[in-house]
Amino acid sequence: MSRNDYVPANATQFNAFLKKIIEYTNGRMHLWTTIPEARLTALKNARIDFDEALQAAVELPTKGKILARREAQAAATKELRGFVNQFLHFDPVTNADRAEMGIPNHDTIRTDHVEVHEHVEFELGVQNVKEVSINFWVKEANNKAKPMGYDGAVIVWDVLDDAPTEPEELGQHAMASRTPHTLTFKEAQRGKHVYVSLAWQNERGNRGPWTPIRGTIVP
Repeated sequence: MSRNDYVPANATQFNAFLKKIIEYTNGRMHLWTTIPEARLTALKNARIDFDEALQAAVELPTKGKILARREAQAAATKELRGFVNQFLHFDPVTNADRAEMGIPNHDTIRTDHVEVHEHVEFELGVQNVKEVSINFWVKEANNKAKPMGYDGAVIVWDVLDDAPTEPEELGQHAMASRTPHTLTFKEAQRGKHVYVSLAWQNERGNRGPWTPIRGTIVP
């Protein structure tokens, strides 16, 4: 963990940091409708598990309880990073919201950012009812690993009556750090067309070219 990492390494500080993000997000779920309730619940559960392990290690700091606390913190950190990368770096979450939560905003002043030249290739598939899977990789690559030094792929999508012509017309956003990524829909959206486009994004927040828009029917 680097010195510039925004996630605290200290267990007590991490617990407070995680609690603050959960409480702040929970209070805005009626506005941040792109965040699935299940993902926030998963983050809450990870925090409960960590908090219990932390309290047990504080009360009786045996080697086993300390190890359990470290493992619970690692699991909660992984859940937190995925949650932030997928949902809190995009609208409707604002720079002010991120500042309140202690999440760093992307630097918009520096000019030495590395450009993103890689293109995304992807395919859409049906996983379960009300779910569409997005399998993506670097175009013309021999494997499906994301490029080194990248956050992952930015996914924009929307359920629309008419096919869009530009990715900017797609109002839903997510950051996918691994493939495949699953989109989950509501019952009322079944049978309608969902349209999707992707672009790689590096750790400095620079985004590459958008893919052509593809669509499928919500199962």
